[in-house]
Amino acid sequence: MNESKIKSHAKINLSLYVLGRLKSKLHKIESLITFIELHDEITIKKSNRKFHTIKFYGKFSKGIPKNNTISNLLKFLDSKKLLKEKKYSLFIKKNIPQKSGMGGGSMNAASILKYFLKKKIIKLKKNEIEKVTDFIGSDVKLGLQNKSLILNANRKVQRTKQYKKLHILIAKPNFGCSTKVIYSSLKNYSKLSFKKKNNFRIKNLKKLKNDLELVAIKKYPPLLKLKKTLNYLPNVIFVRMTGSGSAFVAYFISKKAVINASKVFKSESNNYWTTISKTI
Repeated sequence: MNESKIKSHAKINLSLYVLGRLKSKLHKIESLITFIELHDEITIKKSNRKFHTIKFYGKFSKGIPKNNTISNLLKFLDSKKLLKEKKYSLFIKKNIPQKSGMGGGSMNAASILKYFLKKKIIKLKKNEIEKVTDFIGSDVKLGLQNKSLILNANRKVQRTKQYKKLHILIAKPNFGCSTKVIYSSLKNYSKLSFKKKNNFRIKNLKKLKNDLELVAIKKYPPLLKLKKTLNYLPNVIFVRMTGSGSAFVAYFISKKAVINASKVFKSESNNYWTTISKTI
């Protein structure tokens, strides 16, 4: 097999409601999810070694543990003999910040699994794919779609129609938020929220929220200043934290608007990692 290069796109939560807890102890959530142009770059090639090799590099590669979503995926596939004793070398350039709420690690595993399925390196039925993704991480199934999605309260993923592309400014402080800490600190739950058919229309998105925002801000007070600064940018539609943070996303209609807002933000706040991107 020749060397292959794939993109692993970041996901963002346009909204996130926590409704309670499931029997599995995972939280029961509803979320509107989309993917953006920002992506990690993965190179895959067959190896003659006795073991798989995984190498992370790039700006956000520091501190990734040896046991991660990719190693767990490969271990699982090996345990089921789905790779037929074949080994692979994987090189991952990390462009998505860790602990930002953009699912970098989960999307990496999803992208590799999707590649193996597409190339027919492994063959799995729909229910078997679900077992694999559930074993690796609750967000992994989302990355198999790379489309605008509704994650329902029963953990079922529903694809939805395309909507107007949004330009975004992402800003992340020099710390990350622990998903486990944020969820465990949540005390109040929401009611069911997605009753409208056109949830992805801008006028509806503006009315939604992320239940984890207030918890994250309480745990990490500097996040409040970040959100306020983004909210004051020119032509911003709305600002919302993605996932459990710590990244906040400011949404804009046009590329011109986001570029201008990015210049303003950087002139006022230079102690954040920032990038502009676009929904796909």
